[in-house]
Amino acid sequence: MEAVYEEAREVPSSMCDHAGRLGMADTFALFMDLATTHALMMGCGWRQMAERHLFWLTVKTKVVFAPQAERPQMGDAVIARTWPEEPGKMRCVRDYQVECDGRITAAGKTEWAILDTETASLAPVGDVYGEGLTFTREPAVGTPFVRVVDDFEGVEPFATYTVRSTDIDLGGHMNNVAYVRALLGSFTVAELDALQIREIDAIFRNQCFEGDELVLSRKATEDGYDVRLAKDGKTAFLAHLVCEHL
Repeated sequence: MEAVYEEAREVPSSMCDHAGRLGMADTFALFMDLATTHALMMGCGWRQMAERHLFWLTVKTKVVFAPQAERPQMGDAVIARTWPEEPGKMRCVRDYQVECDGRITAAGKTEWAILDTETASLAPVGDVYGEGLTFTREPAVGTPFVRVVDDFEGVEPFATYTVRSTDIDLGGHMNNVAYVRALLGSFTVAELDALQIREIDAIFRNQCFEGDELVLSRKATEDGYDVRLAKDGKTAFLAHLVCEHL
């Protein structure tokens, strides 16, 4: 059996950005929802994992977007799909796509690890999917995750963000998508329209909790920006943005 899951849906207004198109942070949320549903169907969802004292950890996510004019609009019919790649010993990767009118308008991948909640250490992921699966589908994104150099010495902070109650997830810490929303929210609408972000690499380093004050720093790169969210001087989240225009 090839483990591919897909849903046909319409883009709701609640997931649209200021241009009336499927939002970038909302695309991250859509991919997370697909992974959650599919994992439950495969027997390795959060409920099944909790019974084994295990918890999924997102290590990093990469999403590649079509140009803004080609992204799905409010009410458009899309097909959203996900599938896992063959797992390694301690890490595994899940892929995602959004298709609209026969075109792939967003593609992504997430690297996951598993936390043993009893020992607070990482657990092997090699047998998480059980037996009988085939892993023959090509990766959704052919390029590797970007390595963001965590060196922002001398870079002046440009914004702060206080972790809110609405950012907190089932694990009691800041939800992965909330980091992406905080990141994108640090840009103005005019900046987002001017930059035309085409790729986001998100790297999750340390947990944040309600009331934590995050300091945002960003520096220009050859193709966009590197951004750091820090708590008490320690990196909590890193991102690399590839922009169509600088």
